[in-house]
Amino acid sequence: MPASLELSLDRRLPEAVEAAGYFVAGEALTNAVKHAHARRVQVKATCQQQRLTITISDNGIGGATTAAGSGLRGLGERVEALGGRLSVSSPDTRGTTIRAELPCE
Repeated sequence: MPASLELSLDRRLPEAVEAAGYFVAGEALTNAVKHAHARRVQVKATCQQQRLTITISDNGIGGATTAAGSGLRGLGERVEALGGRLSVSSPDTRGTTIRAELPCE
């Protein structure tokens, strides 16, 4: 599946933040292939104003929720444990966007 990656990071982040970002991106990419039947995916990561924002969007079938499976629910818990938040937008037939925001001070 074609994927694009856009990074705007000017330094290494705390290890726990990097690990959480890795797991968010990994789970979102896995879900895009395994469940969403996406044909393309886009990953963006930026760190501005002491916040890391990771956005993963696909053009799959949508319908993902944090309540549906343990993967997204677990990501939400991992992100929240670091003082961040995870959101999922996944309207039926219109793809999925997962956005994680984490403090990166």
